[in-house]
Amino acid sequence: MTPQHVTVGVDGSPGSVRALDQAAEEADRRGVGLRVVYAVQDRDAAGPVLDSAVTRVRARHPGLPVEPVAVAGGAARALARESAQALLTVVGSRGLGALTALLCGAVGPRLLARAHGPVMVVRGARPYRADRHDVLLGPEHDTDTAVYALQEAARRGTRLQVVTGARAPYPAQDPRPPRGTRTGYTALVEATRGAAVVVVGTPRHRAAGTRHGGPARALLHHAHCPVIYVPAG
Repeated sequence: MTPQHVTVGVDGSPGSVRALDQAAEEADRRGVGLRVVYAVQDRDAAGPVLDSAVTRVRARHPGLPVEPVAVAGGAARALARESAQALLTVVGSRGLGALTALLCGAVGPRLLARAHGPVMVVRGARPYRADRHDVLLGPEHDTDTAVYALQEAARRGTRLQVVTGARAPYPAQDPRPPRGTRTGYTALVEATRGAAVVVVGTPRHRAAGTRHGGPARALLHHAHCPVIYVPAG
């Protein structure tokens, strides 16, 4: 069955609220519903968090189908399982609850490595900004990731910029990076300040590049815009 919704993980923290807002935007942009997932040990305790999330989405996006779901168990396992039926799985990078450990500790790499589809990590302390336009394609990517980035730019009606190696971005239609381009991951991270989103590939055997360093890890911890990790293959 073709996935027909965006999934977002929530836990009631400020970080997950930002992820919720972004996920609602993504679902609206794709013309699909939103599935709000709260992984908790006692599903009976999930009501207040899920009710609050649904109320917030419906107030901001009237008419957007919203499905609240409480699942028992760990967040990484639950969201990895949910990702098999999602067009996109969205999580926050900072939180006060279960999702804090999800992306700041060892669970995050496991989620990114196990995910069956693209995962968006909503980075930064500031809310979603509609005035950011460019889509960046990170240096770690295969054909599937490049195609996804092109589709993402088309969805947003904007241009795609490509990052080669650790260099700063240049327009996708220009096969050569400009002279004097800065090197190092600092340039890559700085480029995300003006971007709507950055797309990067995630080799499964390297747990999304987080165990051996690389741009995927740099973006996970330091990007100034949401990052979409696309599983290799």
